[in-house]
Amino acid sequence: MRFVSTPLQGAFLIDLEKREDERGFFARLFCEKEFAQHGLDSNFVQANNSFSKDKGTLRGLHYQLPPMQETKLVRCIKGSFYDVILDMRPDSKTFGKSFGAELSEDNRRMMYVPKGFAHGFLTLTENSEVVYLVSQYYSKELERGIRWNDPAFTIAWPTKPLVISERDQTHPDYSKTGH
Repeated sequence: MRFVSTPLQGAFLIDLEKREDERGFFARLFCEKEFAQHGLDSNFVQANNSFSKDKGTLRGLHYQLPPMQETKLVRCIKGSFYDVILDMRPDSKTFGKSFGAELSEDNRRMMYVPKGFAHGFLTLTENSEVVYLVSQYYSKELERGIRWNDPAFTIAWPTKPLVISERDQTHPDYSKTGH
């Protein structure tokens, strides 16, 4: 695996190092030892699968408060989507900054999302599917959300979302809630 730093401290894009031959290729998706060498959390307790039938579907941005903050390892297995992370760590030099990248079934790229980040994605094709590992169990009481167009943050989406759940569309402005 190749770990590619992003502008946000502790967040990475991960590219596969394919071993190819006439049959196709083999690549490692996860290695606890390699994650540890990069100082990354690798204690995943849950695997989630999300399918979006329509192009332009936005999910997120979601995060959980302490002590239930999640590390995520996100990968597209069908279609493509624009994956966005937003640093919500108050003591971070990159607090309030976002980063996005296209993840697709073709590029097989993954996003490593550290604890304390909000995460969301916008589908770029119909029938997009994502699988992601998380380091913490879901907590309805500690889950929070950032609206995709919250004026407190500047997130560069590639296009305007067409499908958004009522819950994700109605998150209050961050400046009014402080979390």
